[in-house]
Amino acid sequence: MAALDLFGRRWSLRILWELRAGPLGFRPLQKRCDDMSSSVMRQRLTELLDAQVIHQLPDSRYELTPLGEEARHTLDPLARWAERWAATIDPQGADHTDDQSAGRVSHPDTVGDGTPKTGSAD
Repeated sequence: MAALDLFGRRWSLRILWELRAGPLGFRPLQKRCDDMSSSVMRQRLTELLDAQVIHQLPDSRYELTPLGEEARHTLDPLARWAERWAATIDPQGADHTDDQSAGRVSHPDTVGDGTPKTGSAD
């Protein structure tokens, strides 16, 4: 339940996704996360650091820990399912991804990070 709570918080999975290719500093990570607010970014990074899913390098960049890498790989089947789901609900627009946001699915009832327009996962 603790893992579902952590990863269910808005932006947590997005941060993991954006760190998949390697370490990023605060500002580049924030940009890749659609310029989320600095305060929310700091809160999520602190939570992920405390959970030992990411760690901060001496140069202040963030990267996935081995546990974080394992969590990301564990979520790969969900990302593949999401792609099939997107193709089912929007056959003409199923290929909404680009190199930076591969695996992120747009849906008419969600905002850019995939959370519902009304309400929050917080």
